[in-house]
Amino acid sequence: MSARAIAVVTDSTAYLPPDVRERLDIPVIPLNVLWGEEVLKDGVDIDPPTFYRRLQTAKVMPTTSQPSAGEFVEFFRRVAEEKGANTIVGVFISSQLSGTVASAEAAKDLLSDLHIEVLDSRSTSMGQGFQAMAAAEAAQAGAPLEEVVAAARQVQQNLHILFMVDTLEFLHRGGRIGGGKRFLGTALQIKPLLGLDGVIEGVEQVRTKKKALARMLEILREKAGARQVFRAAVVHANALEDAQALAEEVRAQLRPEELYLAEVSPVIGTHTGPGTLGICIVTR
Repeated sequence: MSARAIAVVTDSTAYLPPDVRERLDIPVIPLNVLWGEEVLKDGVDIDPPTFYRRLQTAKVMPTTSQPSAGEFVEFFRRVAEEKGANTIVGVFISSQLSGTVASAEAAKDLLSDLHIEVLDSRSTSMGQGFQAMAAAEAAQAGAPLEEVVAAARQVQQNLHILFMVDTLEFLHRGGRIGGGKRFLGTALQIKPLLGLDGVIEGVEQVRTKKKALARMLEILREKAGARQVFRAAVVHANALEDAQALAEEVRAQLRPEELYLAEVSPVIGTHTGPGTLGICIVTR
């Protein structure tokens, strides 16, 4: 294993493609999927295909929880030992979506012998992943701590995320919308476009999936403006064929320098449901 002064870590909701995680040597702490009496580690005890197969026939719906402060203490100590790192930079899911940042901060207070920087990504999925990637690249290049942190922050400032849920049912179950909106949306085939900047925000409501995906691309072209798209990702929840087709449209219309295809982790899929499709871009 490579040893370096600064290790960059993230949590499982970033769901980085395995080759990226390996190349950049980014350890991952899993969040939890709570299914009845079971506590399943996200991406360890349950992967996306297994999760969505089980979801189809489940009588009890899953919920989620963050790692405990104690789990973070063990994780940080293990990373420090395995990577030969005396400094750890953690890029975690938005504090407005999860208590993960709070748990990491609590663990940091218990580990005075380590220098730990806890970064709130204000995002999740590849929006969070791109920040972790930038920090890890800076660390691998031997950059000092302030530049490693700045690399993640710069991505955050140039990040745009839009996603579409296939059904309003899971938002309803999670208390995000009322029963009337759920029924109306289903009846009219409304596909809500949502954005993420700390919290999930409604952007537009579009009729039919095809129109919703076209509108996502249109909005992201407007947001990018004259700036070059450096990195882009298409993320999906059990919708690989749709995601592959969308990725080709992203390549053709946004012309990113790098394009990634990534799955939505079971923890995020619990709240968005299967069929979710999203696009994340980072501009120069």
